[in-house]
Amino acid sequence: MLRSITVLDFETSGLDPRNDRVIEMAAIRVMDGRIASEFRTVIPYDKPLPRKITEITGLTDDDLEHGMDEVTAFKILNRFIGNNLIVAHNAAFDLAFLHYTLQRLAGRSFTNPFIDTLTVARDRSHYPYTLSALCERYGASFEGAHRALNDVHACWRLLESLHNEAPLDEYVNRLGYLRKYGPPRWAPEHARLVPQEPLRGGARRQPGGQLNALFPALSRNEDFSLARNRDI
Repeated sequence: MLRSITVLDFETSGLDPRNDRVIEMAAIRVMDGRIASEFRTVIPYDKPLPRKITEITGLTDDDLEHGMDEVTAFKILNRFIGNNLIVAHNAAFDLAFLHYTLQRLAGRSFTNPFIDTLTVARDRSHYPYTLSALCERYGASFEGAHRALNDVHACWRLLESLHNEAPLDEYVNRLGYLRKYGPPRWAPEHARLVPQEPLRGGARRQPGGQLNALFPALSRNEDFSLARNRDI
């Protein structure tokens, strides 16, 4: 299942995939368990970046000024994806931006199967579900959160760890969402939407459903309302 995959990540100008834009993208192609190639670029944005986006990503207007044009960037990304299985952390976010951008630029969407590492993590582990927290928990190295290329490498390492824990076949095209927020506004037609509840109190669910309290208890006052749902 993991023989031909593309791990991707977008940094964006905001949270609305219809109206905001991808400002940085990165992808790696993994063949037979090894990274075969990688791609990363920034993309110019025709408006001033919101201060919050600069705070999160470290990207500035000057950084984007000489980036690759959007059409070329997505053509290259499309070749990187090919017929591969797509992998992302909080795939609902990245796949929505992929869909709406392809619709706008090419009049089409995508039909690739996908795996969302966030959906897997919510089933198996406890809050928090940030990529950095999960990589630390699963012993996968990670540097530089919220920069696209760092995130895709970290997501690949997390995927390897999750797959080594138990096969991920059941998670192909499975897209989890938190009950309190409801399903995503857009999801691929081939997605299986599944409501989830975050595990609290340090519990960890073993593949198959059994809970084990392997980690220290977390505060009951943790905030679950972080933007992008990337952190939950």
